Amino acid sequence: MSEPSQPETLADTLRRYEIELPNQMVTRLDEYRRLLWETNEKINLTRHTDVERFVTRDVVDSLQLAELLEPEERILDVGTGGGVPGVVVALVRPDVSVSLCESVGKRAKAVEQIVEQLQLDVPVHHCRAEQVLADHRFDTLTARALASLGKTLTWFKPHWPSIGRLLLIKGPRWVEERGESRHRGLLNDLQLRCAARYTTPDTGAKNVVLQVWPKSSTRWAS
Repeated sequence: MSEPSQPETLADTLRRYEIELPNQMVTRLDEYRRLLWETNEKINLTRHTDVERFVTRDVVDSLQLAELLEPEERILDVGTGGGVPGVVVALVRPDVSVSLCESVGKRAKAVEQIVEQLQLDVPVHHCRAEQVLADHRFDTLTARALASLGKTLTWFKPHWPSIGRLLLIKGPRWVEERGESRHRGLLNDLQLRCAARYTTPDTGAKNVVLQVWPKSSTRWAS
């Protein structure tokens, strides 16, 4: 009788999808995955509760963002939920400064405990991003599955003095959302470009990272 096969490890799955990371970083990501799933049994933080989806959704999305960041940037991850992409970015890009923002109190406390257990220097703000931006300035705000582009731009319209740019993970509907935002005049003073295009490995879904920044700024133009 053949012995049952062992479950595929995070390192195995990363290799299968040709994602190359240092061993120490893989270990840290696996520690985060374990803590996230343990916490998820008490409070809903993620639907990605197998290694395959953790890699193909959470890690892949986060790495796309991480590649677009410059050293020493100050990042605010908006609506972080269980810490994706913010915690993953903090683990794979220790050269940037990441803060997390989560308006749902239970989730904010849960992800704060995860961050503490990982011994990461990552502040967690238990409030809406607009409140954080009243007192702090960030080079980049990141978000995944936050809201439509129009809603996002409406929320942050008064706060551009505190924001360098937005990096937003979007699916195929981003073109429709861009058209709606233009029609409403929400992009009149802003520039928008597709900073990255990629495919979710297991589903074939087409995704983009949209970069939005004020027309008055030349920092992100290149």
